[in-house]
Amino acid sequence: MSIDLTEAAKERGIKFFLVSYTDLFGAQRAKLVPAAAIGGMVKGGAGFAGFATWLDMSPADSDLLAMPDPDSLIQLPWKPEVGWLAADLWMDGEPVEQGPRNTLKRVMAAAAGQGYQLRTGVECEFFLTTLDGKTVSDSADTATKPCYDQQALMRRFDVIAEISEAMSSLGWNPYQSDHEDATGQFEMNWEYDDALVTADRHAFFKYMTRAIAEKHGFRATFMPKPFPQLTGSGCHVHLSLWRDGQNLFSDAEGELGLSRLGYQFIAGVLNEATALCAITNPTVNSYKRINAPVTVSGATWSPNTVTYSGNNRTHMIRIPGGDRFEFRLPDGAANPYLLPAAVLAAGLDGIANRLDPGKRLDINMYTDGHTVTDARKLPLNLLDALRGLERSEVLRGALGDRLISSFLRLKETEWNSYSRHLTQWEIDNTLDC
Repeated sequence: MSIDLTEAAKERGIKFFLVSYTDLFGAQRAKLVPAAAIGGMVKGGAGFAGFATWLDMSPADSDLLAMPDPDSLIQLPWKPEVGWLAADLWMDGEPVEQGPRNTLKRVMAAAAGQGYQLRTGVECEFFLTTLDGKTVSDSADTATKPCYDQQALMRRFDVIAEISEAMSSLGWNPYQSDHEDATGQFEMNWEYDDALVTADRHAFFKYMTRAIAEKHGFRATFMPKPFPQLTGSGCHVHLSLWRDGQNLFSDAEGELGLSRLGYQFIAGVLNEATALCAITNPTVNSYKRINAPVTVSGATWSPNTVTYSGNNRTHMIRIPGGDRFEFRLPDGAANPYLLPAAVLAAGLDGIANRLDPGKRLDINMYTDGHTVTDARKLPLNLLDALRGLERSEVLRGALGDRLISSFLRLKETEWNSYSRHLTQWEIDNTLDC
């Protein structure tokens, strides 16, 4: 039975609710609703003008109604008088097909019809910068190999600890936080769960991290590559399929402990990798990360070929153990809802068609990748990825024609805007041609 939000407000001292939804570009939109009015919002939804956000709508469209999910309630640990609610989008009495949360629920329902539950865990990397975003927040954070740097981690203890304590209070079971491979970069991990639960937490984590960073006088950014010489921010996803409490990817007799079903799922992801890139790496900046030159630390830690391996971080897919696999392609700009929806759709297609991922590669792709002549390269830019998505019958069929068409239309407009931008590099290199 769903939570009674009016009663919850009285019991928990909540004065306002943020009724929040995530649009196609991953931006979070919300209305602040007094606790006394939340009952009406549960019945009729909070009204928005859909054209005003990235949802491919027009000013002539009807009201967009954000229907809050009471079971998603999160009371803000740093501002407990406010409760955050993930919302599903409706219009004219129907679910909005291009709504990202609606899409994930739809794909998960299709999986449930086959007896599958997707569980995911995400590794969100982010930078703490100055408020203007121009430099990292810690001027003493200058090491060539700063990963796991104890001193740098502890200089930002107040921010990281507050976020970690917030996750603990919410029951997310955080288990570690660290300084990552770039100066000013951090990663925080919490326990995996049902894919929709993780997606809601992923969306809230990005909001929470930004809010707490601002409270301390910093800016948190999940931008894939904010500094050209530094390692970019990924959003690695760990995935497994379950049925009746049993992990279907786990098989003690399988190679690396992974079941045949797990390898078929991986094969589906490999097969759709180019199209997936448009979802998992959805910005112009994303391709500065996955096709980057060697960084100051000596490695980019991101893939550029469609390959899989065992416990080897130089490939797109890593199998660290027999109960899951890690998808290392996504970056910090990935939509928390479209990311698992697209990967699940690709994996289910691999299972349905009994696809074979082929022989795994155990080489260091950063040093010996040139010896592999038959591995597909990942897209070099957003336009190539969008063209791959446009050709994908698998993702269009699973995510919906309206979502794919809307996403492509809006992203192609973004690409065209970028293409019209004149850079200093062009002036420096072609002014005297």
